[in-house]
Amino acid sequence: MSSSEWRGLDEGALARVAMRFAAAAVEGGVVYLHGDLGAGKTSFVRALLTACGVRGRIRSPTYSLVESYAFDTRAAHHLDLYRIADAGELEWLGLADLAAPDDLFFVEWPERGVGALPAADLHLYLEHAVSVRDLRIEASSARGARWLARAVRGPDS
Repeated sequence: MSSSEWRGLDEGALARVAMRFAAAAVEGGVVYLHGDLGAGKTSFVRALLTACGVRGRIRSPTYSLVESYAFDTRAAHHLDLYRIADAGELEWLGLADLAAPDDLFFVEWPERGVGALPAADLHLYLEHAVSVRDLRIEASSARGARWLARAVRGPDS
């Protein structure tokens, strides 16, 4: 599948990339976010959801494990599995009840939920590069490839 990279992103540049993905999110999708603590995973999701039209405070799901948001006629679900020890712990979250075809799912620390999560359409990898970040996004499905292509081309293409 396809991939794209951005290097040397400060906070504002990371938000602008996230906004491009928001504009390209015309169908639902599942995004796995990979990176160390503080790499910018939640910042990316927060900027994307704001660009999608989510109003109000966009909270980190570190302690609640999942935060859900409504915008337009769709929903977005942001999961943070850092505190999960075993994928079996996800059963009580009711993920199957959250899944609608046009929903967006963002999963931080997806390796902790292997076997209990929907398959990813995109994998987002964030790495610290001194005071900035490097970002690589890989499509892992046809839907993810379409989303990535629309985001890279931009809304006017």
